[in-house]
Amino acid sequence: MSKKNVVLAFSGGLDTAFCTVYLREQGYTVTTVTVDTGGFPPEQLANIAALSAKLGAVEHIKVDARATLFQGYLRHLIAGNVLRGQLYPLSVSAERACQAVEVVRVAREKGVQSLAHGSTGAGNDQVRFDVAFRSLAGDLELLTPIRTLGLSRQQELSYLAERGIHMPPKLGSYSVNEGMWGTSVGGSETLNSWSALPEAAFPAGEIPTDLKPRPLTVGYEQGIPTSLDGKSLNPVDLIEALNVLGRQYGIGRGVHLGDTILGIKGRVGFEAPAAHLLITSHRELEKLVLSGKQLFWKETVGNLYGSLLHEGHFFDPLVKDLEAFLTSSQERVTGEVRLMIHPRSMVVEGVRSPHSLMDAKVATYGEANVLWTGSEAAGFAKLYGVAQMLSHRAKGG
Repeated sequence: MSKKNVVLAFSGGLDTAFCTVYLREQGYTVTTVTVDTGGFPPEQLANIAALSAKLGAVEHIKVDARATLFQGYLRHLIAGNVLRGQLYPLSVSAERACQAVEVVRVAREKGVQSLAHGSTGAGNDQVRFDVAFRSLAGDLELLTPIRTLGLSRQQELSYLAERGIHMPPKLGSYSVNEGMWGTSVGGSETLNSWSALPEAAFPAGEIPTDLKPRPLTVGYEQGIPTSLDGKSLNPVDLIEALNVLGRQYGIGRGVHLGDTILGIKGRVGFEAPAAHLLITSHRELEKLVLSGKQLFWKETVGNLYGSLLHEGHFFDPLVKDLEAFLTSSQERVTGEVRLMIHPRSMVVEGVRSPHSLMDAKVATYGEANVLWTGSEAAGFAKLYGVAQMLSHRAKGG
């Protein structure tokens, strides 16, 4: 096989279209790979495949990685109740790690000598792809034409137009990238810390205020979402159903402000109905079935796991250690959570589990109990405060 064979992570956008033509003109035989992690309707996938052929790729491969995304990434984010900054589900972070792994897998199957992606030098994705490719396939040449050449969008459009390929100019004022775990939205308002994104910027647009409240019950088995309103569903179908339902009510919308991998502050809008509905309900179920110490350490572990994934450290050995902890913690996380969704908000109304640690037959908070007497409770309270009492005395209190 030629020394100039490359597998390109291909989205069908301007940057990866440019990469396909540019690499081909540099003497590479290009295979394009689109990894579907949700958000691609069938007609869009067909258009991407047709574009790849038009650009001169020798082969286009579409990988349905939605189930892989859930099993390898999202189930751990649910187990860890991971919301960066208590707000943002790590949709893009999880998708890029998953996509990179699948692109490497295809590259190994094809026996190529090079890998390529179309990220610019300005954002987080370049780091995520670079780290993944170098960790999993450090023996392969890494090509990044957009970052290396530093071309503007207009220069890329002109380059392709000169070769008879006319890509549509950027439409609208907002950049929208949809995936199974959430949709990111960027615009002029996200370039500063003060402006608000208008509702029209989100895929579902403005949300009516007169929607009737909608009850919703989510069932879990060992931390995995398995049913919706009593109907058994596989996790991918369940997530997609929640996205459709929650989007109608504007659930899971927000703007996240945080630190980028490159060390600067960044801001992004997002719409992630399923992620917010699942993490909210899962956390409530855990409150019922896990001990206080488990909940404390799970929050710590979940935050660390999310940071490693978000910041491009997914292939550090610590990640698998944390996943083992999170998986172990889900052994008793089985039950149902009842929610009521309203326009732009949700309320947890109830939770039940065969492993509930809340037993009214033993004790009811603030009322009667059968496990101890009043004098035993008084003795406990006295001993419980001894260290604080002695500390207060030592300070001269």
